[in-house]
Amino acid sequence: MTSDKKQLSTLRDRIDEIDAAIHDLIMERTEVVEGVRAIKDSLGSKVMIRPAREAEVLYRLMGRHKGPFPKQELARIWRELIVATLSFEGPFSVAVYNPENEPGYWDLARDQYGTFSPITRHTAARRVVEAVQSGEATLGIVPLPKRDEDENWWRHLVSEREDTPKIIARLPFIGEGNARNAGLEALVICPVAQEETGRDRSYLAVEATEDIGFNIIQNALTNAGLSVAFHQHWHDPSRPPGWFYLVEVFGFVTPDSSQVKKLLGAVGKKVNRILHLGGYATPLSDQDLKTTNKSSGKPKK
Repeated sequence: MTSDKKQLSTLRDRIDEIDAAIHDLIMERTEVVEGVRAIKDSLGSKVMIRPAREAEVLYRLMGRHKGPFPKQELARIWRELIVATLSFEGPFSVAVYNPENEPGYWDLARDQYGTFSPITRHTAARRVVEAVQSGEATLGIVPLPKRDEDENWWRHLVSEREDTPKIIARLPFIGEGNARNAGLEALVICPVAQEETGRDRSYLAVEATEDIGFNIIQNALTNAGLSVAFHQHWHDPSRPPGWFYLVEVFGFVTPDSSQVKKLLGAVGKKVNRILHLGGYATPLSDQDLKTTNKSSGKPKK
């Protein structure tokens, strides 16, 4: 055997050893996850999905990663690891908005929630909300709201019922992959509370008796220390009070925070209530996903 062939054989043997070590760690990780589940069961916790925790895991990994292995693929591996163990806590499935002319939402759901997770297709966003609220699906994928659209599905989240889904994530989280319709974005809904990561945005719904105009809401938000990232409104004359405003703000806002109370006091008596609709940890940025050189730790050009 020549020197090069011998070296090649040695390197391949080493790869096999590393693969076995990775496999051993995956099995060990699974045992630890099962231990966490057992403790949660003893505490009576029913929380299955922890989107903030999932985001923090990926933030941390992207921050410590070095070498030429692509960060996007690394994040994809961890998404599969995370989702694979969700089934330990009970049935896990995804309802996705997937009209005939837009298959890209299915791709976003698959990339975030696993290659083998059960996914059901719905041609109406409202049906996705209903599937999650009824427990037919664990979570749902719905379109990211846009100012010029008519179907404001988020109005179905304007409720104080305990089983009402909340916004928990924004997709794609690990960068644009090979999903159909490049640039497509979505939100994830599930009846779990938003948790803080330090890289968050939050959604609020303002319910008013008449069209108060967004300028009043924006001024009140500014006075409450909140900055607007997006807003949209919806009017239904057959459903008093009839006027609803969706506001996405930068940062983490809790339903009972002083900011929300201050906001309610500032918008006036024409506003009935302000509801917290959830929020999300911001997706990994291009900077987060830049691959670094092994030797220098500097981003590759």
